[in-house]
Amino acid sequence: MARCLIIGCGCRARTLGGELLARGHAVRGTTRDPSRAGEIEAAGIEAVVDDPDRVATLTAALDHVSVVCILLGSASGDADALAALHASRLAMLLHRMVDTTVRGVVYEAVGRVGPEWLSAGAEQVRSACEDARIPYALLDTDPSEHRAWLEAAIDAVERVLTAR
Repeated sequence: MARCLIIGCGCRARTLGGELLARGHAVRGTTRDPSRAGEIEAAGIEAVVDDPDRVATLTAALDHVSVVCILLGSASGDADALAALHASRLAMLLHRMVDTTVRGVVYEAVGRVGPEWLSAGAEQVRSACEDARIPYALLDTDPSEHRAWLEAAIDAVERVLTAR
């Protein structure tokens, strides 16, 4: 099966990680907060302390990964940091993925983050992935609808993994 990297491995993402593990995938999840690594590992997910604001810290986490789930639609922070996270930082991350084993991207395009930033991020994912011929899925299910979101996220991962 595949190795999946979940960037932004909070509560919903850990549930997704558990479902992916049950399907036979290896799962790696990131957190900025070292004190949260234990929660990720308790879910059976390989924890990585990285910061999506510092794209270079994510490079090692991409090793041997088939699909990256960018689940930052409800990230918190100041407006400038959130705008950069879904713009310049996202662009750098997508650029770095091209020369890795990543062959699929799932981007959370709905959440508490400003819809203009998520829309722009979704467009960046679409453009970069189409240029690099990497399958992608835009996760557009409301994250407050937990069961529907989880089903859509699982489906998105499976679709990018089976795309040719």
